[in-house]
Amino acid sequence: MFAEIRYHRGTLVVRGNVHIPSYLGTYDSKEKCYRLMAFKYRDLIEYLERSGVEYRDCVLNPIPCPEFDVEFELREYQQKALDRWMEDKRGCIVMPTGSGKTYVAMSAINELSKATMVVVPTIDLLDQWIEKLKIFGEENVGEFSGRRKELKPITVSTYDSAYINAEKLGNRFELLIFDEVHHLPSESYSLIAEMSASPYRMGLTATYERSDGLHERLNELVGGKVFEIGVKELAGKHLANYTVKRVYVSLTEKEKEEYEKRMKKIRAFLRSRNIKIKSVEDFNKIVMSVKSDREAYETLRAWEEARRIAYNTPSKLKKLNEILKKHRGDKIIIFTRYNDLVYKVSKLFLIPAITYKTGKEERKEILNGFKSGRFKAIVSSQVLDEGIDVPDANVAVILSGTSSVREYIQRLGRILRPAKGKKAILYEVVTRGTGEVRTAKVRRKGINAT
Repeated sequence: MFAEIRYHRGTLVVRGNVHIPSYLGTYDSKEKCYRLMAFKYRDLIEYLERSGVEYRDCVLNPIPCPEFDVEFELREYQQKALDRWMEDKRGCIVMPTGSGKTYVAMSAINELSKATMVVVPTIDLLDQWIEKLKIFGEENVGEFSGRRKELKPITVSTYDSAYINAEKLGNRFELLIFDEVHHLPSESYSLIAEMSASPYRMGLTATYERSDGLHERLNELVGGKVFEIGVKELAGKHLANYTVKRVYVSLTEKEKEEYEKRMKKIRAFLRSRNIKIKSVEDFNKIVMSVKSDREAYETLRAWEEARRIAYNTPSKLKKLNEILKKHRGDKIIIFTRYNDLVYKVSKLFLIPAITYKTGKEERKEILNGFKSGRFKAIVSSQVLDEGIDVPDANVAVILSGTSSVREYIQRLGRILRPAKGKKAILYEVVTRGTGEVRTAKVRRKGINAT
């Protein structure tokens, strides 16, 4: 038996006198060949070798890569993570923000010395990666994004650019590294992995699980968890010591009345439909029925209005004022759920604000001012959960947020980067008598579980 394997626009084409099992691919009777998604490349080669099939492998056309010889001094847990990954050269490494996931990945690049593509979610992270990767030689590091399209031995791309060009890039790299790998299993981004023949794959994240359960797909796209270490295990030695303080505020009588009016409407709807909200899936049942069910639409609207009352109560601004006075001179990051509260905080306390509307140059100026100490505080909605590196920020305030464990851990991670004698504090400002109390408890589980 003999087979020839070629790459074709995100798929593998297998021709010859050979049978390929259905779990790998399907037979195309018109073209008289087998077709497989490119990510099955490694499994296909292992199958052919187990079966004693001779084959011609014409799949990979990698960017020429020099032998790297860079010395990295890894901490004990980083070395353990690298060793675990090197056993199969596939899999996800789960470590807190600030614990040095990037250096584990760079050590893997050094060990393999193979053409590598690093995929990141934001331009800020792309710039940070490129700067660090220059240790391998500036001439060996390329950027593949909306700004420029260059392929080098080590190429850094955004998820968006890698997705749009997946079928062209799919056989040019032997090692794929997905930073913030929890983004990958989405319907579109998963094609980056599926249309790539890269035999070696690494995922990096501080928060592996997704609320929609799609993290289960990482097992076949990248490899499952091969190493995990949590915040508590590293705090005080490799990360800053930290304290989480939950402080409570109350609604005014008028706010309570408005909040309860909406909650009554929500509870009545849930009873009438016999729905109990115990998971994201239960909530999604309401969301999915919105188009055809006016009551479901009104219920979701009431839900959002109730959350806004709890999250945006003016009493939170009073509590924030107390926190800011207490931490004069500290570096403070303030997070909120809604942009209107971001702008209120910014205007009231003269604090620079960053939202999705903030232009690239303004955002860069604000972050540089924060890093240099020109600004002692910044306020944002959800755009700083990833991609900001401020080693001396030591106070975070969650004025409002979702119950997402990922979001909570990422926000804590913004203040945990180690510095001599540093003590970090995370404040959660929670409104009594509202669903935000339960939300805060769910968030706190993110720390207790790590």
